[in-house]
Amino acid sequence: MEIIQWLIDSQFLNKPVWVWVAFIAIVLALLVFDLGVLHKDDKELGVNESLWLSAFYIGIALAYGAWVWWYLGPVDGMNYYTGYFIEKSLSIDNVFVISLIFTYFAIPAKYQYRALLWGIIAVIVMRGIMIAVGAALVQQYSWILFIFGAFLIGTGIKMLLFGEGEQDISKNPVVKFMSKHMRVTKELHGAKFFVRAPDEKTGKMALWATPLFLALVVINIADLIFAVDSVPAIFAITTDTFIVYTANIMAILGLRALYFALAAMVHRFHYLKYALALVLIFIGGKIFWNQFFGKLDPAISLGVTLGLIIGGVVVSLVKTRGQGPAAEAKH
Repeated sequence: MEIIQWLIDSQFLNKPVWVWVAFIAIVLALLVFDLGVLHKDDKELGVNESLWLSAFYIGIALAYGAWVWWYLGPVDGMNYYTGYFIEKSLSIDNVFVISLIFTYFAIPAKYQYRALLWGIIAVIVMRGIMIAVGAALVQQYSWILFIFGAFLIGTGIKMLLFGEGEQDISKNPVVKFMSKHMRVTKELHGAKFFVRAPDEKTGKMALWATPLFLALVVINIADLIFAVDSVPAIFAITTDTFIVYTANIMAILGLRALYFALAAMVHRFHYLKYALALVLIFIGGKIFWNQFFGKLDPAISLGVTLGLIIGGVVVSLVKTRGQGPAAEAKH
């Protein structure tokens, strides 16, 4: 009950209502423009268009961060940028999983972008709920930050020592459950998530889900799983719900556009995961440092985070120069 009451209190907003409304309006405008104007018709998104669209989203995110810096101050500005870069980098890992999901369900490239964009709407809601609950827990039980810190350090060490396990979509419990308990068509029906068709047993018209809908559900489950890492990571930077949420959403919005470029060259970022592991260890350790030695300068957090991420990208590009996707398997 205490958590529910806290969510109702104005503490959750912690910023003027108009600031929240303005941000949501920006997000909705971007979604409407992207889905309703740029990609009104289903088509395959090329690498060049993906990069240009990604640059647009990154520019929006950076410009928004500049406004945060100007309006809320340099501390909030640096926390926003730190959180944004962490979320952006961690979400790159999601690209490989999304690619596997689309491959498993045999989703053509021209339908993938629409599915990803619709998925954003669910992610915006899910991240909002997770961040609200996380902020409430931190507000009521400050010691939970130590659990976040230990979790991030453990996750980082696991990534360094063991890497990531192989993903088998066919064994995913969500896929098994939906395939068993829902009517699912064997073939796609364009960009439709549901179609009406005769039931195989009764012969009566019934509502069927398509493989595109299953792919959408599994992608959002994957987003939820990745949020288990990313949300504690940004709470380690700041407990300001506005900064946490805006940095999260801005990073996610751009990822969908960047997916098609990254999916084609994901093998070039093999060593980035080690840099991300170090980022998680650093951010987790920062929680304990703040509690025992005083708050770490936000500029240091931003500098270390950017340095590790840029270093991981540079090392990856140098080490994998001239290698094709098949070379990834040799690592």
